[in-house]
Amino acid sequence: MDQKDIDSLTVAQVKQLCALVEGRKGPPAKHPYVVGEKYFIRTVTFYFTGRLVEVTAHELVLEEACWIADTGRFNVALSKGEFGETEPYPDGRVMIGRGALIDASVWKHGLPRSQK
Repeated sequence: MDQKDIDSLTVAQVKQLCALVEGRKGPPAKHPYVVGEKYFIRTVTFYFTGRLVEVTAHELVLEEACWIADTGRFNVALSKGEFGETEPYPDGRVMIGRGALIDASVWKHGLPRSQK
């Protein structure tokens, strides 16, 4: 296909091509996450814990998820698994935009599932 052919495409044809490209599934992008692992995640505004069940191009999907409203002393939270305030998701599932991530670390403690 040369430039003349491309220039003669209709808007409808361009939309069809875009849909084909967007729908194409290639090999998953590499990432450092381990599906099935428990994580403590910091975003630009909040903290979360949960078990990673899916990694998409734009989100991390957690189950057994909890919003951590207050970590207390950060080192104590990470080393002992103790938080000042926790708010579990009622259905246990949350999707976190990967663009908001600051860092993620493996969580070696039980996942908080009760409100504190």
